[in-house]
Amino acid sequence: MSREMYISSVVPIGALYSLSLWLSNSAYIYLSVSFIQMLKALMPVAVYSIGVALKRESFKTDTMANMLSISVGVAIAAYGEARFDVWGVMLQLGAVAFEATRLVLIQILLTSKGITLNPITSLYYVAPCCLVFLFIPWIFVEYPVLRETSSFHFDFVVFGTNSFCAFALNLAVFLLVGKTSALTMNVAGVVKDWLLIAFSWSVIKDTVTPINLVGYGLAFLGVAYYNHAKLQALKAKEAQKKTQQADDEEQGRLLEERESEGNGKRSESQN
Repeated sequence: MSREMYISSVVPIGALYSLSLWLSNSAYIYLSVSFIQMLKALMPVAVYSIGVALKRESFKTDTMANMLSISVGVAIAAYGEARFDVWGVMLQLGAVAFEATRLVLIQILLTSKGITLNPITSLYYVAPCCLVFLFIPWIFVEYPVLRETSSFHFDFVVFGTNSFCAFALNLAVFLLVGKTSALTMNVAGVVKDWLLIAFSWSVIKDTVTPINLVGYGLAFLGVAYYNHAKLQALKAKEAQKKTQQADDEEQGRLLEERESEGNGKRSESQN
């Protein structure tokens, strides 16, 4: 990858990725694990809205209605949240917005230029850039607090296992997408959110109210329908492509037959 390509394509993606990581991790200080997973259900809404704004997605009334149903479900879950914190919600929504913008920019900056990166290659290019961007707020915002907190000690075991789990996650995503599709990964992500909610309720003892579950259930149905619609559109596109290939092959075969018949008639006339 050339320097110009890296600066124009990877650096903006790395900046958005670092902002998403910083804000989403900061939200855990103010919100429960289960509620953060519910807010993450807004990701398809943000990706679709930003895609429409940047003219990467076509506006469809039924899709927008589905996005509104997801938003209503998350709003209901927020209404029933026992540990609701405005600043924490703003941090998480900002993280969702930056992550959605990053996903759309990947499509605009890389895919449009014919560059396809799997998760491992993406980490190779984006992680150093992301580290630089994260280092800036760490120096000016977090390091002074850590320096004043005498009880803080860097734990290599926690940091090392955390880093290993993050790398293993990206490797698992790469293998999953390679064996199935990106859509399967999104569906698995929804299942992961349910498991995290159940884990936070049973192990961490987070408070999960019935209104939380009703709201997230509605949002979950909206996300499931969105993934189903994308799957059907993908199948229709693949079927159309196969039909076009079959038509092209049939036309090529007919053309070869006509050429062979024409050559046969020429040879007969010459004889």
